[in-house]
Amino acid sequence: MSESPPQRRAEIERNTLETRIRVTLNLDGSGRADLASGVPFLDHMLDQIARHGLIDLEVKAVGDLQIDAHHTVEDIGITLGQALAAALSDKRGIRRYGHAYVPLDEALSRVVIDLSGRPGLTYEVRFTRALIGGFDVDLFREFFQGLVNHAALTLHIDNLRGDNAHHQAETIFKAFGRALRMACEPDPRAAGSLPSTKGTL
Repeated sequence: MSESPPQRRAEIERNTLETRIRVTLNLDGSGRADLASGVPFLDHMLDQIARHGLIDLEVKAVGDLQIDAHHTVEDIGITLGQALAAALSDKRGIRRYGHAYVPLDEALSRVVIDLSGRPGLTYEVRFTRALIGGFDVDLFREFFQGLVNHAALTLHIDNLRGDNAHHQAETIFKAFGRALRMACEPDPRAAGSLPSTKGTL
Protein backbone atom coordinates (compact mmCIF):
# COMPACT_ATOMS: atom_id res chain seq x y z
CA MET A 1 0.00 0.00 0.00
CA SER A 2 1.61 3.26 -1.12
CA GLU A 3 1.86 6.17 1.26
CA SER A 4 0.05 9.38 0.41
CA PRO A 5 2.39 12.26 -0.42
CA PRO A 6 3.19 14.67 2.41
CA GLN A 7 0.97 17.72 2.52
CA ARG A 8 2.59 20.98 1.52
CA ARG A 9 2.38 23.19 4.57
CA ALA A 10 4.13 26.25 5.95
CA GLU A 11 3.88 28.55 8.95
CA ILE A 12 5.55 31.95 8.83
CA GLU A 13 5.72 34.67 11.48
CA ARG A 14 6.71 38.22 10.60
CA ASN A 15 7.16 40.81 13.31
CA THR A 16 8.04 44.47 12.75
CA LEU A 17 7.52 47.70 14.65
CA GLU A 18 4.31 48.14 12.62
CA THR A 19 2.77 44.65 12.51
CA ARG A 20 2.86 41.18 14.03
CA ILE A 21 1.63 38.54 11.61
CA ARG A 22 1.38 34.76 11.53
CA VAL A 23 0.28 32.88 8.42
CA THR A 24 -0.27 29.13 8.29
CA LEU A 25 -1.25 27.44 5.05
CA ASN A 26 -1.75 23.97 3.63
CA LEU A 27 -1.80 23.85 -0.16
CA ASP A 28 -3.47 20.43 -0.05
CA GLY A 29 -6.33 21.49 2.18
CA SER A 30 -10.09 21.72 1.79
CA GLY A 31 -10.62 25.48 1.77
CA ARG A 32 -10.85 26.03 5.52
CA ALA A 33 -10.09 29.58 6.68
CA ASP A 34 -9.42 31.05 10.12
CA LEU A 35 -8.88 34.75 9.61
CA ALA A 36 -8.31 37.63 12.01
CA SER A 37 -6.42 40.36 10.20
CA GLY A 38 -8.16 43.22 11.97
CA VAL A 39 -9.40 44.37 8.53
CA PRO A 40 -12.80 42.73 7.96
CA PHE A 41 -13.01 43.26 4.20
CA LEU A 42 -9.52 41.80 3.73
CA ASP A 43 -10.64 38.75 5.73
CA HIS A 44 -13.57 38.40 3.33
CA MET A 45 -11.17 38.45 0.37
CA LEU A 46 -8.68 36.03 1.98
CA ASP A 47 -11.59 33.66 2.55
CA GLN A 48 -12.15 33.66 -1.23
CA ILE A 49 -8.52 32.58 -1.81
CA ALA A 50 -8.86 29.74 0.68
CA ARG A 51 -12.23 28.44 -0.55
CA HIS A 52 -11.58 28.71 -4.25
CA GLY A 53 -7.96 27.63 -4.00
CA LEU A 54 -8.78 24.69 -1.68
CA ILE A 55 -6.09 26.03 0.62
CA ASP A 56 -6.38 25.79 4.39
CA LEU A 57 -5.38 29.27 5.51
CA GLU A 58 -4.93 30.85 8.90
CA VAL A 59 -4.02 34.52 9.24
CA LYS A 60 -3.57 36.27 12.57
CA ALA A 61 -2.44 39.88 12.51
CA VAL A 62 -2.03 42.81 14.87
CA GLY A 63 -1.12 46.05 13.11
CA ASP A 64 -1.06 49.81 13.52
CA LEU A 65 -4.65 50.19 12.39
CA GLN A 66 -4.93 53.41 14.41
CA ILE A 67 -2.92 54.95 11.56
CA ASP A 68 -4.54 53.09 8.66
CA ALA A 69 -4.65 49.58 7.16
CA HIS A 70 -1.71 50.02 4.78
CA HIS A 71 1.02 48.30 6.79
CA THR A 72 -1.25 45.46 7.87
CA VAL A 73 -2.54 44.68 4.38
CA GLU A 74 0.90 44.91 2.74
CA ASP A 75 2.60 42.83 5.43
CA ILE A 76 -0.05 40.11 5.23
CA GLY A 77 0.68 39.93 1.50
CA ILE A 78 4.40 39.65 2.24
CA THR A 79 3.91 36.93 4.86
CA LEU A 80 1.48 34.97 2.69
CA GLY A 81 4.02 35.12 -0.13
CA GLN A 82 6.75 33.78 2.16
CA ALA A 83 4.48 30.96 3.32
CA LEU A 84 3.55 30.08 -0.25
CA ALA A 85 7.21 29.90 -1.28
CA ALA A 86 8.03 27.68 1.71
CA ALA A 87 5.09 25.33 1.10
CA LEU A 88 5.97 24.91 -2.59
CA SER A 89 9.59 24.04 -1.74
CA ASP A 90 11.48 23.15 -4.96
CA LYS A 91 8.25 23.07 -7.05
CA ARG A 92 8.92 19.64 -8.50
CA GLY A 93 5.97 17.97 -10.17
CA ILE A 94 3.64 20.97 -10.22
CA ARG A 95 1.79 22.42 -13.19
CA ARG A 96 3.51 25.81 -12.66
CA TYR A 97 0.97 27.82 -14.69
CA GLY A 98 -2.58 28.65 -13.68
CA HIS A 99 -5.37 30.85 -14.97
CA ALA A 100 -8.99 31.62 -14.18
CA TYR A 101 -11.84 33.81 -15.35
CA VAL A 102 -14.42 34.52 -12.64
CA PRO A 103 -17.68 36.48 -13.03
CA LEU A 104 -19.92 37.92 -10.36
CA ASP A 105 -23.05 39.48 -11.83
CA GLU A 106 -21.77 42.33 -14.03
CA ALA A 107 -18.11 42.01 -13.00
CA LEU A 108 -15.50 39.77 -14.65
CA SER A 109 -11.84 39.29 -13.80
CA ARG A 110 -8.99 37.25 -15.22
CA VAL A 111 -5.94 36.11 -13.25
CA VAL A 112 -2.93 34.32 -14.72
CA ILE A 113 -0.08 32.92 -12.59
CA ASP A 114 3.37 31.57 -13.36
CA LEU A 115 5.27 30.11 -10.40
CA SER A 116 8.35 31.29 -12.20
CA GLY A 117 10.78 32.14 -9.42
CA ARG A 118 10.73 35.71 -10.75
CA PRO A 119 8.57 38.37 -9.10
CA GLY A 120 6.43 40.36 -11.50
CA LEU A 121 3.02 41.99 -11.16
CA THR A 122 0.87 43.38 -13.95
CA TYR A 123 -2.23 44.88 -12.36
CA GLU A 124 -4.92 46.35 -14.60
CA VAL A 125 -7.76 47.21 -12.25
CA ARG A 126 -9.78 50.40 -12.18
CA PHE A 127 -12.21 50.32 -9.31
CA THR A 128 -15.42 52.29 -9.69
CA ARG A 129 -14.96 53.85 -6.27
CA ALA A 130 -12.09 54.47 -3.87
CA LEU A 131 -13.58 52.81 -0.79
CA ILE A 132 -15.47 49.57 -0.21
CA GLY A 133 -17.04 50.26 3.13
CA GLY A 134 -14.02 51.76 4.86
CA PHE A 135 -11.45 49.75 2.88
CA ASP A 136 -9.12 51.71 0.58
CA VAL A 137 -9.05 49.80 -2.72
CA ASP A 138 -5.48 51.02 -3.43
CA LEU A 139 -4.33 48.54 -0.78
CA PHE A 140 -5.22 45.56 -2.97
CA ARG A 141 -2.29 46.35 -5.23
CA GLU A 142 -0.01 46.64 -2.17
CA PHE A 143 -1.22 43.23 -0.99
CA PHE A 144 -0.52 41.53 -4.30
CA GLN A 145 2.83 43.31 -4.77
CA GLY A 146 4.01 42.06 -1.38
CA LEU A 147 2.81 38.55 -2.18
CA VAL A 148 4.45 38.51 -5.62
CA ASN A 149 7.78 39.81 -4.33
CA HIS A 150 8.08 37.19 -1.61
CA ALA A 151 6.52 34.19 -3.36
CA ALA A 152 8.64 35.00 -6.45
CA LEU A 153 5.83 34.48 -8.92
CA THR A 154 4.58 36.25 -12.03
CA LEU A 155 1.00 37.50 -11.68
CA HIS A 156 -1.31 39.18 -14.17
CA ILE A 157 -4.56 40.57 -12.78
CA ASP A 158 -7.11 42.11 -15.12
CA ASN A 159 -10.55 43.30 -14.11
CA LEU A 160 -12.23 43.16 -17.49
CA ARG A 161 -15.46 44.85 -16.46
CA GLY A 162 -17.56 45.76 -13.45
CA ASP A 163 -19.74 48.50 -12.03
CA ASN A 164 -19.81 47.41 -8.39
CA ALA A 165 -16.45 47.72 -6.62
CA HIS A 166 -17.26 44.90 -4.20
CA HIS A 167 -17.99 42.62 -7.14
CA GLN A 168 -14.77 43.71 -8.86
CA ALA A 169 -12.69 42.84 -5.80
CA GLU A 170 -14.43 39.54 -5.19
CA THR A 171 -13.92 38.35 -8.76
CA ILE A 172 -10.21 39.19 -8.50
CA PHE A 173 -9.67 37.22 -5.31
CA LYS A 174 -11.79 34.26 -6.43
CA ALA A 175 -9.89 34.12 -9.72
CA PHE A 176 -6.58 34.37 -7.88
CA GLY A 177 -7.53 31.41 -5.67
CA ARG A 178 -8.60 29.34 -8.68
CA ALA A 179 -5.49 30.19 -10.71
CA LEU A 180 -3.22 29.48 -7.75
CA ARG A 181 -4.91 26.12 -7.20
CA MET A 182 -4.26 25.18 -10.84
CA ALA A 183 -0.62 26.31 -10.77
CA CYS A 184 0.15 24.43 -7.54
CA GLU A 185 -1.56 21.19 -8.56
CA PRO A 186 0.63 18.13 -9.03
CA ASP A 187 0.95 17.25 -12.70
CA PRO A 188 0.46 13.48 -13.01
CA ARG A 189 2.57 13.43 -16.19
CA ALA A 190 5.48 15.37 -14.68
CA ALA A 191 6.82 12.47 -12.57
CA GLY A 192 8.41 14.84 -10.08
CA SER A 193 10.31 16.82 -12.70
CA LEU A 194 10.69 20.58 -12.77
CA PRO A 195 8.52 22.34 -15.36
CA SER A 196 11.42 24.43 -16.66
CA THR A 197 14.16 23.99 -19.26
CA LYS A 198 16.51 25.76 -16.83
CA GLY A 199 16.24 22.95 -14.30
CA THR A 200 15.27 25.35 -11.54
CA LEU A 201 12.37 27.61 -10.58
